[in-house]
Amino acid sequence: MGALYSLPAAMSVFNESVPLEEPLFILENGETYRNPTEVKMSQIVLPCHATHCNELSAGQLLKWMDTTACLAAERHAGCPCITASVDDIHFEQTISVGQVVNIQAKVNRAFNSSMEVGILVSCEDLFSGKQWRICKAFATFVARRTDSGKVQLKQIIPKTQEEQLEYSIAAERRRMRLIHAEIMKDLLSSGTILNEYSDCQECKDAVPAEKTRVESVELILPPHANHQGNTFGGQIMAWMENVATIAASRLCNAYPTLRTIDMFHFRGPSQVGDRLLLKAIVNNSFKNSMEVGVCAEAYQSGKPLRHINSAFLNFVVLDGGQPRSLPRIKPEPMDGIRRYREANARKKIRLDRKYIVSCKQTEVPLSVPWDPSNQVYLSYNNVSALKVLAAKRNWVLNSEQNKVSLYTLEEDNFLLFKAEMTVNVSAEQVFFLLSDLRRRHEWDNHYQKCDIINLVDDDDIIYHVVTPSTGKGSLPQDFILLASRRRPCDKGDPYVIALRSVTLPTHPSTEHYTRSEVLCAGFTIWEESDCITKISYYNQATPGILPYIATDIAGLSSSFHDIFTVCSKFLEENREGASVTNL
Repeated sequence: MGALYSLPAAMSVFNESVPLEEPLFILENGETYRNPTEVKMSQIVLPCHATHCNELSAGQLLKWMDTTACLAAERHAGCPCITASVDDIHFEQTISVGQVVNIQAKVNRAFNSSMEVGILVSCEDLFSGKQWRICKAFATFVARRTDSGKVQLKQIIPKTQEEQLEYSIAAERRRMRLIHAEIMKDLLSSGTILNEYSDCQECKDAVPAEKTRVESVELILPPHANHQGNTFGGQIMAWMENVATIAASRLCNAYPTLRTIDMFHFRGPSQVGDRLLLKAIVNNSFKNSMEVGVCAEAYQSGKPLRHINSAFLNFVVLDGGQPRSLPRIKPEPMDGIRRYREANARKKIRLDRKYIVSCKQTEVPLSVPWDPSNQVYLSYNNVSALKVLAAKRNWVLNSEQNKVSLYTLEEDNFLLFKAEMTVNVSAEQVFFLLSDLRRRHEWDNHYQKCDIINLVDDDDIIYHVVTPSTGKGSLPQDFILLASRRRPCDKGDPYVIALRSVTLPTHPSTEHYTRSEVLCAGFTIWEESDCITKISYYNQATPGILPYIATDIAGLSSSFHDIFTVCSKFLEENREGASVTNL
């Protein structure tokens, strides 16, 4: 089986640091708190768990992760649960024989009958006492139907800042999972993915994909199944990782190292007594990596095959610690060519996710190039970044005038500020009015002009915004902003309007304006009653924004309070005509 590969962390939003051992929290009422869904597992790595390199195999780790996550899901649901999907997994470090694997799992959010479980894996060296993180992953579990019908899960009530953040962003991750197949379809049909098929046909050294094909059958026995009689999802993943490693070895004639596992979904269960047919083949090879596709099908004697799962695993071959070049692959006709092209699309998606979604907050570029193929990830990043700001605590009240409160927070070399007020307008009407940036000049004198560049879809719009000059003799500033909006996923969630800068080839900077950028800004809109709404505006100040707010923060001006006082009047005067169709 393939060993784990040392990679940058990629699963948590902006990869903010996560403690290896979550402490008990003291709530405001003085009570000690621990998440009631949390489950922990610790395993010492034995030779039987390891590869030829004396490192824990990825397959064994996946089994332990799935078991821990399932127990957390069942602790919350109070009934049997099954693995529905697992998001991308990126392994950061290796684990050697004799070291201890510590796994923590807890439910981040429950929806109707499904729930997201966060999984944190760390390694502990017993001799030095050091600990380090291996990976963080997210799995979706579904509560099984009971005799009385479909299960309706109780809602998670987050108590800590970390729980509130994961709870909030879980809705965005769920949205990404639901449209994952559409992203692939759109990417393949858009022509964005280059067709390299002719190039590999002309390459004399290309290895026929058929040479890498692997088939293996496993008989599902009671030790492979959970207490419900269904095969462990982690066991299936471990078998799939095994055949994928063999397929990768046949291409490179060496021991490959597992790098990533792409998001995948379980299509149906398998039970004790089933035969599980596993098929693997190298779909495509790139300069230093290769993608192996694996299909798992279950059957019983005399009955047709049932498609259980498909997964895509990415391997490298290390030479002196660095990935070495790999031979090209020559795909089979028909399905082989389709798999070859889809592998290109998945590589593009992985790069987009790594560049946009998985960066540390301090490493996220201010302006990311926008194109239709990365729109989904930019939108995710936009909304998630705002939710990170909204989940922060320890805001310091800077000033309060005309029922508008201005807060600041200094963190990680950033100055964050928040303006908060309450209006006598319904949350939905506030959402519609603030969503249309073309009307912002009616209440914000910092917006001189705002035009729509691209009406991407119902949730995302790209604007060109012009603001006044910040000093005598300076040019006006302009921004290219992506506005992403979200309605509440569930009762108790806010409306969200998130803003961030993007770049467009069609709209470069010009001599008439000073091009500036917004890293993260926007509104959260909370319904307090049918006609009372709390509005919070956030901005992670950049050099282009600071001149507009510096005097307010220093207490030398009240212009920001005045702007939001005008905003309140604007909302109350226009609430009757507020409609989403105005966009």
